[in-house]
Amino acid sequence: MILAYNLQFFADGQGGEKTEEATSKKLSDARKEGQVAKSREIANGFCLLAVFLVLRLWAGNMGTQFMGVFQSIYGRIPEAVTFWHGEMPEQNMIAIFRQMMVDVVIIMLPVLLIGLAISFLSDVVQVGWKPTGKPLTPKMSKLNPISGFKKIFSVNSVMELIKSIAKIGLIAYICYNYLRDKWPILFEFYGMSLMQSLQVILRTVTDLGIRISLFYMVISFADLAYQRIKFKRDMRMTKQEVKDEYKQQEGDPHIKSKIRQKMQEASRRRMMQALPQADVVITNPTHFAVAIKYDPQVADAPLVIAKGEDYMAARIKEVAKENHIEIVENKPLARMLYANVDVGQAIPPELYQAVAEVLAFVYHLQGKV
Repeated sequence: MILAYNLQFFADGQGGEKTEEATSKKLSDARKEGQVAKSREIANGFCLLAVFLVLRLWAGNMGTQFMGVFQSIYGRIPEAVTFWHGEMPEQNMIAIFRQMMVDVVIIMLPVLLIGLAISFLSDVVQVGWKPTGKPLTPKMSKLNPISGFKKIFSVNSVMELIKSIAKIGLIAYICYNYLRDKWPILFEFYGMSLMQSLQVILRTVTDLGIRISLFYMVISFADLAYQRIKFKRDMRMTKQEVKDEYKQQEGDPHIKSKIRQKMQEASRRRMMQALPQADVVITNPTHFAVAIKYDPQVADAPLVIAKGEDYMAARIKEVAKENHIEIVENKPLARMLYANVDVGQAIPPELYQAVAEVLAFVYHLQGKV
């Protein structure tokens, strides 16, 4: 029994396995789509570190401001309670709560702004500044359940799971290692004032947070290296994709060749149409032929109006004979004109003398001089 098969079924995507490095165009298109090699953990790590450092340096001032807010709020409660019923109206309660939230936000605003700035700068440092709204555009492909299952059971999901376990384990170890010597402090709270207890707790929390942030940064930089390697691998292209992209940018080579051929044919037709106006054709005698025309009213120097090699040279000589144009054999001059002067250009000054002698000879034969 003979089974028919198609080897193309074994190809991976368009053109087989992705072995080619991503082109600059593909990287640019990916950037426009919001696909970049960056690590969210870098931003998280720097934000944590910045917030805990700010709290460590500014916590005392923030505590004093919080105490002032609470004292102010509690001081307004007696004024908000109605005189006759001893109850607080709802509008008074809302006004006090609203004022308390505004005061708390104002106190926390520097910490929030610093965290936002650090998060923004960490992304800019990683991938540069080129904002795009493409990632926010709804895509029906994102609702595909099959694609969703593929993302769940993928290498990237496994790496995210390993990274999460490593973070939890690292944070747990740092907390235990730091707090195991701090438990006796709990028994000293009974002899401390409220402010002293708060200061001890805040110092312990910020010191622990700074340690966690510093160790977190190690995971962040490792994740950044992994994301860049993964992005480079994901951006790879097949040979066919590279060819297709080249065709899109540069045009199909076959089409470009046909266009070039058509342009050359049109140029040759124009050249042969102008050939009967030539004063002389200088030949090699068999390989090259260059037609010269001199009209002082058109140009200061003689112009090359046609030239050709081999078959085209023979065709130029045929047309010259048909139109009674003088053909002069001068091998060195014919070669130099063919190699150095394009059709429609004037001859260079260094060839003036040689061309003038040929034209003088032709004009003498024609009785023009």
